[in-house]
Amino acid sequence: MNNSRWIKWIIPFVVTCCLVSCQQKGKLLKEGDWRGVFSLAENEIPFLFKVNGQTSEGTTVYLLNGADKFPLKNITYRNDSVFIPIDLYDAVLKARVDGDQLSGRFVKTATDKPDGGVPFTAKYGKFPRFAVSPEKPEVSLNGTWDMVIGSGDQAEKTVGNFEQKASLISGSILTTTGDYRFLEGAVQGKRFLLSAFGGSTPYLLKGKFSSDSTFTGEFVTPRRTTEISGVRNSKAALPDAYEVTYLKEGYTTIDFTFPNLNGEQVALSDSGYTGKVVVVTILGSWCPNCLDENTFLTQWYKENKQRGVEIIGLGFERNGDFEAAKKTLTNLKTRLGIQYEILVAGQSGKDNASKALPALNGIASFPTTIFIDKKGNVRKVHSGFSGPATGKFYEEFKKEFNGLIDQLLDEK
Repeated sequence: MNNSRWIKWIIPFVVTCCLVSCQQKGKLLKEGDWRGVFSLAENEIPFLFKVNGQTSEGTTVYLLNGADKFPLKNITYRNDSVFIPIDLYDAVLKARVDGDQLSGRFVKTATDKPDGGVPFTAKYGKFPRFAVSPEKPEVSLNGTWDMVIGSGDQAEKTVGNFEQKASLISGSILTTTGDYRFLEGAVQGKRFLLSAFGGSTPYLLKGKFSSDSTFTGEFVTPRRTTEISGVRNSKAALPDAYEVTYLKEGYTTIDFTFPNLNGEQVALSDSGYTGKVVVVTILGSWCPNCLDENTFLTQWYKENKQRGVEIIGLGFERNGDFEAAKKTLTNLKTRLGIQYEILVAGQSGKDNASKALPALNGIASFPTTIFIDKKGNVRKVHSGFSGPATGKFYEEFKKEFNGLIDQLLDEK
């Protein structure tokens, strides 16, 4: 073999070996528990995740928040880096792997302007979300609270609902449009810390008690830090979610026709829905509270569809193009195992959803849920969703939901 032929053979071989070596190095993302920290200018937001590589689909990363395990798949490696896509929220965690350490950024991919991302580091091992403090809890966050997020004209009245066991706390904050999902943390002396990262936005809630029944503090996201305050109130509640959106005067019904994920036109007036109780949910794959509601509806529908009930999801996506919306809504449908129709209704935004359903006074939140009786009349409209992280409020919603469906099914 002459030198030129030998070089032509050995160079591709060496390149291939290097690529394989780099891939193997990246795959040293260890299975088991990890603790990460998002680094902001004045704060750190801790988050927990678990790596599982023993499935037929390859590596899966689970974001851990209280009782919630949010799976992330399609993990890829390049050289010494790992890329963890968060498909529903058009984001990615990308990091350099260095043994038991990760360093990288959380980047939003569906933005008009380049996103520099939020820097984070992570360490392998089973660590608490917040470092264990020698200070024993002197107060309790357990129970329900009237809370205000923001100040002045920007103040938003919310409700906090938390459970505390020793120094550990979990719970959520309810707003008129939904909740902040699973927050988890600890009480240290007269202070408390809670955080969450479910794939959309990292949250940090920190406060200090001024008495057993009042606190002040801050609500922190990568974009802003906002004042918070709370007053203990066992009867704390939000305005009636059934009075926010309603039919305009002179209307008793709604009507719509949109393509499903196969491109086929589906109308509320189709024979498959006439004479049945129909639940219409206005959603977006990008919406965490919509994820929670459709998780509930998916299981409920499997158990109750034979009773003469149908569900239709109207999807409003960030990208108004049909093919792009089809992709993101299909991801949602596949992830949850949804068996009811999801229609591509338009681009995200309350104004767009309101224009799509002109018989209503306006859509105030994602999700919004419309209850239609057997005659096709709209009976109730529910704005927002209080998910499983809200405890008793979630249980109340399920009771109301089932009671309303039973009532509509019993009607002749």
